Amino acid sequence: MVRIGLISRISAASRRTVQAAGLAAGLLGGAGLAGCGLQKEIDVELPAYPAQLVVEAYLENGRVPRLTVTESVDYLAAPTPAVPTDVTATLTLPDGRREVLKFAPAFDERTGKAYTHVGLRPLVAQPGQTFDLELTDTKGRRVTGTATVPVLVPIDTVEWVFNDKPEAERKAYVLVRFQDPQTPADFYRMQIHRRRVNKEPEVDYVIEDRLNNGIEYTLGTGYDFRPNDTLVVSLYHLNRPYYDFLQSVQNARSANGNPFGQPSAIKSTVEGGLGVFTVLSYQRRQLIVK
Repeated sequence: MVRIGLISRISAASRRTVQAAGLAAGLLGGAGLAGCGLQKEIDVELPAYPAQLVVEAYLENGRVPRLTVTESVDYLAAPTPAVPTDVTATLTLPDGRREVLKFAPAFDERTGKAYTHVGLRPLVAQPGQTFDLELTDTKGRRVTGTATVPVLVPIDTVEWVFNDKPEAERKAYVLVRFQDPQTPADFYRMQIHRRRVNKEPEVDYVIEDRLNNGIEYTLGTGYDFRPNDTLVVSLYHLNRPYYDFLQSVQNARSANGNPFGQPSAIKSTVEGGLGVFTVLSYQRRQLIVK
């Protein structure tokens, strides 16, 4: 149960439950109530929320598979990840072999992320091949997912152009060009990091080729980079489920805390739980802006 003051600040979690009442009170009589210093409290019964398994798994060709399994918590609960220790993670390879990943929590310095399960050997992942993932635990929960390896779309060129301002104010924008294949429904993610990819990116675009199939694409930035900046440019070719997942995450972030925004659910790529299971196909270039 949550107690809420209608003319006080409503939390993002409770907003969705009392949005209509809160907005009506604010629009029709909020000014008068505030002027009188009055406050009305109501009790809102929050529904029970069963904990679900949450998975984050990104497979890569030539790398040992690693994934993270946690448990979902109530929106108003402390943001501390709950890590179940009884989950069995099984990866089915394209040739049908099943590999049980070992529960061995650790931190991956290359990606800057923690993981809970790790495989035995590097994967061989070729375009068009399909991998399956199954998670089970002692509570009877089961999560499944399927991911197909996208074709690699290479970066053609990376260019940068400086403005004509004085030396102390000089900055450059970056242009990334690549050729979209003739196949319909291709999806991409372009990221630019400073120095290392284990930090938040400076630039992060997610696009589709619905309106411009089979042409050369040019993605640009603002005047964001200074002379001698070291940049890492990554171009990912995505499958549709992963693209939808990324779009839903962006929409949910935009709606969170916005009293006029529509609530947005995360479109998981797995069934029986929450999260994402995909195979990454990307090309990466490192450069110094001079």
